Amino acid sequence: MKLEKLSLDGNKNSLEITDKIFTNKVNKKLISEILYKNIANFKGRKAKTKQKNEIVGSTSKIYAQKGTGNARHASRKAPLFVGGGVAHGPKGENAYKVRKLNKKEKKLGLSSIISEKNNLKDLLIFSDFSKTIKKTKEMFSLLKKFDATNSIFILDKKSNENISRSLKNIPNVKVCDVTNLALYDLIKYKKIVFTETSIKDLEKKFLWLNQTCTTIYWVQLLLKNLLTIQSKIKLYLKLISI
Repeated sequence: MKLEKLSLDGNKNSLEITDKIFTNKVNKKLISEILYKNIANFKGRKAKTKQKNEIVGSTSKIYAQKGTGNARHASRKAPLFVGGGVAHGPKGENAYKVRKLNKKEKKLGLSSIISEKNNLKDLLIFSDFSKTIKKTKEMFSLLKKFDATNSIFILDKKSNENISRSLKNIPNVKVCDVTNLALYDLIKYKKIVFTETSIKDLEKKFLWLNQTCTTIYWVQLLLKNLLTIQSKIKLYLKLISI
């Protein structure tokens, strides 16, 4: 398919790219699941209190069960005492599992989000930034010109060196490359800005993910068939021995 490529002067050209990323069916359920998993993993959950079994000290009974006139108690580690454990307190981040995104989920999520942005006309592709832009004011005026004041820039190495400095102090703008691309950021920012080289890099990465998922599928299928054959051979040998 052909997408519109812009230059800083406003000139428009067409760029030939694969259909597999930009014209996929938008999977809303998958996008919401990606958001849920990312937000769950970003939560701090640093608070931690010691349980009764984590308190260092003697476990012996503090006094006899009967005859003292006091309530029955075991050790000083009980939550009832000062310096004892905390009952039902926060247990820290180790008590929460990390919600993992599979390769297939990442691949389908990436194509769904980019396809939706493309449908909403929130996808911009620029020619590689060959000219160095150092001034934030100059960069901000360019963002206003292309209505990209709330956007994520996915840049190639050369473009990153030339313009990343001027984008540092602009709010609601993030700079990254294809290797460090987070799906959460694609959803968070209104517009996605690619350069010609970075979109080609993304295309290669997507095709590599596609090949990997296909390879994994065929390996799993082969192993399943081998196990089935193995079980059939065992059954056949048992029947022969009878």
